Amino acid sequence: MISIQPANSFFVLKKMMGCVRYADMLGIQFILIAGVFIAASNLCMRRSIDAGGSSKGFLMVQLFWVFLIAILLNPVRSGDYHWSGCMAAFGFAGGLILALMMASLGRSLERGPPGLTIAVLNASTVMPSILMFLVFGSKLCPYTPWNAVGSILVVFGLFWAGWQTARSEQKFSWVAFVTATFFLHTLFLIFLNWRALFINYPGETGLFLSFDMDDAKSQWFMPTVFFVAFLFQAIVYYGSTKKFPKVSEVIYGVLGGIANGIGTFFMIRSTEVATPSEGALIFPIFAVSVIILCNIWGRGLYKEKVNWWASALCVAGILLGTISWNVLIK
Repeated sequence: MISIQPANSFFVLKKMMGCVRYADMLGIQFILIAGVFIAASNLCMRRSIDAGGSSKGFLMVQLFWVFLIAILLNPVRSGDYHWSGCMAAFGFAGGLILALMMASLGRSLERGPPGLTIAVLNASTVMPSILMFLVFGSKLCPYTPWNAVGSILVVFGLFWAGWQTARSEQKFSWVAFVTATFFLHTLFLIFLNWRALFINYPGETGLFLSFDMDDAKSQWFMPTVFFVAFLFQAIVYYGSTKKFPKVSEVIYGVLGGIANGIGTFFMIRSTEVATPSEGALIFPIFAVSVIILCNIWGRGLYKEKVNWWASALCVAGILLGTISWNVLIK
């Protein structure tokens, strides 16, 4: 999830009879579409595992396709082919974090309830704002009491749901992997937001590193991240199995990669067309929509025992903890 400043908007205000009418809310619509495709991508991983495949084979195929789509969505779509060696090295580090997070997510889906696993993954979106605020301060990373309350609600909701799962199904190994997924995803989001600070605050001291604006905006950053993650998964897969992926891993990996790529496209487009008010809401809406959709297919396809009260607490916490309240109120 990349932190990008909202750009020009298609949010049209029309005054009729003294009332303000809101026309097309494209930012919200696009982020909801993104949520549908990302939830479908997560389902593809679970279906690949059900068909006798492994998360390793699926992730290798999926990340390769996401890498190809990232090239189309970034340098090809923008027409900016500027290469930056230092930003490529930065992307290499991000790719390693992503690879470890995806591997941990795959093992979590193999061992525990899929809906709750995805809920934990998306609940980690409340953590970067806290840590970024502590490291870089309120000037660069504003934080409000409402964000703190939201973070507390998410933690309580996760402990509630996770404790019930561990007690009822004895999934202690799942708890270990899903906890690792939570913290690795948090680290990955911090990494992406750190890069955004180089773009939004050029020349700012206190960021620990310094990049030229052209380098910071390199369109090869995300393709590099996904390529390194793919390469890592390929080494892990062929190092452990020494055989080609199964047909189910290839089929679901391709479908999952395309779904993930399309979801990423609509996520980026939502940031480009969102108004400031929409920009404060799109990522919370994205996280919540993925949680709800994954809980639905977890319940419908796998008869997962969803703790809806705990999920609702997490959803409320995500909304409170990730909405940019200062921007929204203004």
